[in-house]
Amino acid sequence: MDVTRTEVANRPSRARARRGSAARLGLLAVPVAFFALFFAWPVAAIVARGLKVDGVWRFGRIADVVTQSDIRHVLWFTTWQALASTALTLLVALPGAYVFARFEFPGRQVLRAVVTVPFVLPTVVVGTAFLALVGRGGLLDELWGVRLDTTVWAILLAHVFFNYAVVVRTVGGLWAQLDPRQEEAARMLGASPLRAWRRVTLPALAPAVAAAALMVFLFTFTSFGVVQILGGPTFSTLEVEIYRQTSEIFDLSTAAVLTIVQFVAVGAILAVHAWTVRRRESALRLVDASVTARRPRGARQWALLAGVLVTVAVLLLLPLAVLVQRSLDAPDFRYYRALTGEAGDTFLVPPIDAIGNSLQYALAATAIAVVIGALAAAALARRDAGRLVRGFDALLMLPLGVSAVTVGFGFLIALDKPPLDLRQSWILVPLAQALVGVPFVVRTMLPVLRAVDARLREAAAVLGASPWRVWREVDLPLVRRALLVAAGFAFAVSLGEFGATVFIARPDNPTLPVAVARLLGRPGELNYGQAMALSTILMVVCAVALLVLERLRTDRTGEF
Repeated sequence: MDVTRTEVANRPSRARARRGSAARLGLLAVPVAFFALFFAWPVAAIVARGLKVDGVWRFGRIADVVTQSDIRHVLWFTTWQALASTALTLLVALPGAYVFARFEFPGRQVLRAVVTVPFVLPTVVVGTAFLALVGRGGLLDELWGVRLDTTVWAILLAHVFFNYAVVVRTVGGLWAQLDPRQEEAARMLGASPLRAWRRVTLPALAPAVAAAALMVFLFTFTSFGVVQILGGPTFSTLEVEIYRQTSEIFDLSTAAVLTIVQFVAVGAILAVHAWTVRRRESALRLVDASVTARRPRGARQWALLAGVLVTVAVLLLLPLAVLVQRSLDAPDFRYYRALTGEAGDTFLVPPIDAIGNSLQYALAATAIAVVIGALAAAALARRDAGRLVRGFDALLMLPLGVSAVTVGFGFLIALDKPPLDLRQSWILVPLAQALVGVPFVVRTMLPVLRAVDARLREAAAVLGASPWRVWREVDLPLVRRALLVAAGFAFAVSLGEFGATVFIARPDNPTLPVAVARLLGRPGELNYGQAMALSTILMVVCAVALLVLERLRTDRTGEF
């Protein structure tokens, strides 16, 4: 048989393509197996538990549950408080996004990091901080006799506190790259400042504003820790109701149906969010952000800067300061010393043990998230990735939006039989925490991996290097910093995870967020003070982790 020169020349490239395809499938095998076992299977188990009655599928069960008057009230409150929280967050945070994008002032980078601290704080700490500010015996109660913990305002303000950085980073990051000369040209043609902003800047910012609004809505729609602490028996979101149906009423079927409803809602929100992100990426021509910031000019701009600084001080810093003050509101550090005391009715072990438990769980979860996320990012970064691989990229984001309570609930009902009976195993908590950490690892590493020149990998492969050696010798030196940032985010997220951990953490091994929630659920000044002390410790650890990340972060490793 005659063999043409073209066929001979194509043989090495075909062989490399086959090796590349095999390597990509090998990289994806572990992440696919991980998500199949610890995400898809628990979610499928929840669906079966909610819709199967005596072995028969009953899809009408969903209508039976959601038409109950108390469940309708929960659905209504979940939706409208998320809408109200989103609108209030945009109203408060958009001026801050403009200031950080367009103004240059002393301490700007430090303040930018401070603004981001609330976003990485556990929701339990956020709820505790606002309880110390607006709750019974809080700062407002002591000064003016005002309490907001029995009103929805406490929840709304806590959500603004938590999501302020989402708007500042998402909208401000794009705003800083918009060419200001376009708006200046409209002003020269006679447009007023407001009209120039409305006709030129706002349309360009609309996709980023929509993306930020959807993210805030998603976070507040699935809010658990904040509502659990500040809402009390009066207010309940879907997350809180799922937890209540499971742990207090023991109605697992109703809890499973509510989980299905929330899963569908979250999937719709994520689909709309993905569409708005694609619009933002393709519709604009941007400039270097470093040339758009300048010192404020005129009294109006200085007043705007002062207003944003006051907002940051009152809304973001004051609750944290009150939290620290309440933890010290006893002589001789009494609340901190009480953490090392003997176990009582609240715990089987001294509360101080929760610190070690949290650190151990977070380190294990970080290791799992980095391995799974790095393998997935390496596969997704290949330019020859097919549609199926790109679809897995979207699947990786689902744990970030799906209820953490759903994950914990799913673990309880799915991982309770051999060969994966993990209910009594310590690894259950890190696995749940890693599910939330993996999306952060992928989103941090993927842009950097895609920026690596593919010819470097090809040259190493031609010289006979195995895929593992190519990764070790070519990719790893270039993405080491991104890998450290990804590990830091996974650690911070794992350290503060509450929704899933509260389901599966063993009573003799509580984490910091679980310990705080238990202390707040017990009456007495000492329990309250210990909750403030543990929350302060957790806040400091998360803040330190964030400041380290800010030093490591580069523009190519993303915003969060």
